[in-house]
Amino acid sequence: MADRSLRGIRLGAQSLQSEEGVIFHERAQHVYSCTVCDRDTTMTFAHDAEVPEAWECRTCGAEALLRIGEGTATVDHSGDKTPRSHWDMLLERRTLPELEELLEERLSFVRARRGDGENVAVSKLSA
Repeated sequence: MADRSLRGIRLGAQSLQSEEGVIFHERAQHVYSCTVCDRDTTMTFAHDAEVPEAWECRTCGAEALLRIGEGTATVDHSGDKTPRSHWDMLLERRTLPELEELLEERLSFVRARRGDGENVAVSKLSA
């Protein structure tokens, strides 16, 4: 019995019911503007649901207020910081000549190791 496996579907992984005949409830999207970072969060609620006046901002966690009507809050992302790459952070700590010197040191180390590894492999073959 241990050499045979049971075939079938995983329990709970897929529903055996179809969406045939299901009527979805009407939905409405509401926009919340953050009071700290000025980012917008769009939330989807049922059309007849009571919409809260405030929501937690997904970006910073501060309070975001419900925006009524279009154009009441304009968002300017020009002051946002661009993410720094690893190269940018490296250039903050070292200059290009220092990096070239470190590269040469590492390359010579790797070349010396590779040369030693070849000599060991050749000596094992000749023995």
